[in-house]
Amino acid sequence: MSLDAFAAAGLSPALCRAIEVLGFQTLTPIQERSLPPILAGRDVLALGPTGSGKTLAFAAGLLTRVDISVQQVQGLVVCPTRELAEQVSAEVRKLARFMPNLRVLTLYGGVPKRAQVASLSPPPHIVVGTPGRLLDHLTRGSLTLAGLRVLVLDEADRMLDLGFADNIADLVKLTPRKRQTLLFSATFPSSLSTLAKSLMNDPLSLLAETIDNESEKEANAAPDPDANAAPKIEQLFFEVESSQRLDFVRALLLEYRPTSALVFCHTREDTRDVAASLSKQGFSVLALSGELEQREREEVLVRFSNGSCMVLVATDVAARGLDIKAIGAVIAWELPKDPDVHIHRIGRTGRAGKSGLALSLCTPRERDRAAAIAERQGLSLKWAVLERTGASKARPGVASMRTVVIEGGRADKLRPGDVLGALCGEIGLAGDDVGQITLTTTRTFVAIRRERSQDAVSGLRAGKIKRRTYRVSLLD
Repeated sequence: MSLDAFAAAGLSPALCRAIEVLGFQTLTPIQERSLPPILAGRDVLALGPTGSGKTLAFAAGLLTRVDISVQQVQGLVVCPTRELAEQVSAEVRKLARFMPNLRVLTLYGGVPKRAQVASLSPPPHIVVGTPGRLLDHLTRGSLTLAGLRVLVLDEADRMLDLGFADNIADLVKLTPRKRQTLLFSATFPSSLSTLAKSLMNDPLSLLAETIDNESEKEANAAPDPDANAAPKIEQLFFEVESSQRLDFVRALLLEYRPTSALVFCHTREDTRDVAASLSKQGFSVLALSGELEQREREEVLVRFSNGSCMVLVATDVAARGLDIKAIGAVIAWELPKDPDVHIHRIGRTGRAGKSGLALSLCTPRERDRAAAIAERQGLSLKWAVLERTGASKARPGVASMRTVVIEGGRADKLRPGDVLGALCGEIGLAGDDVGQITLTTTRTFVAIRRERSQDAVSGLRAGKIKRRTYRVSLLD
């Protein structure tokens, strides 16, 4: 299927042109099935995990319905986390690059409301945000939805898990009854069925495969010929006693040596303890839990995504909205009670045609949970034995990158090309010394090859970017 498939689905020339620039060549299964009814104005309920291509599907639907000449909020996307809201906003903006004067605004907590209120006048065409902050603006009157045409709930199951059901219900009461509603979710618990019935009008249900690791390319990513390859996740289960968990996690990391690993724990306490213990043993590891301040969370996610940290230990709640394409392994410290949580966890590895590992620890008391997972997936469990879990001559690897922080971002009109030019021009770094560049409103994070990181910091401190000097530091 060629790019003509996007035009055949009913997308405008401007959207097709943007899709071509972004390098997309084919529709993923969820796009192929959902785009026609979305463009026809139907309510759609679609199951698809992170990485299935759902963002492009609903973003294209939003942009098709927007009338740029009408200065009202016409599209609203509700997301469970700030990070996912940022990702969705970026995707919508990329797709709208050939739609002059279209405005997209992102609203979430952790930033001053006053600046957001100012940005809402005049109203943007599309708003992407988290439930709490959206409801806050709606109740104070700074955000109005009288002209809303399309409502999107992205990762709806995660929003219910996070306790946003009441917020969503209150938010929907403030939208027009005559609207299109699109609901996307990785799983379909009974609570989501109840929510869908209360929000949607005769929705078309598109129930995809439980684990569908079709690649949803990031807006600035190059085309990936393996994007539509079948999932390559090897799932292994290890029977352990509770007292052996930590030794097993260490042994699994040393035995399989994934380039990156995401370790899931149930509680904040376990997350902190596991990360602290692995750090003492020499692993490049960080912890991610709900108690982190937004600035700290941002730093942790950037370091893990850009290769400055090799192991991330997280709770399921804290990892909501985490969208990193190349996670080598997912490790379950203990099995969740809900099989869908396990499915959502392991869907973060083996994406875009790459191989992945899902390694799960299971005590004898958790065998019923393992059986429920097998039944839910329709697969036979593969039990494995790890011969050595104690002392080993193997040593943890060192992260190949370090993160340089520049205290300036989008608000300072910085672009990735400006930073790359300074590093590879005046400072003299090679192109492959520089990794991922992440811009936020006020800061820029740059992954630099470990051996050249100090050179990068010294050069940036001594030099200028776009004729300005910035404070520069290393994240360690």
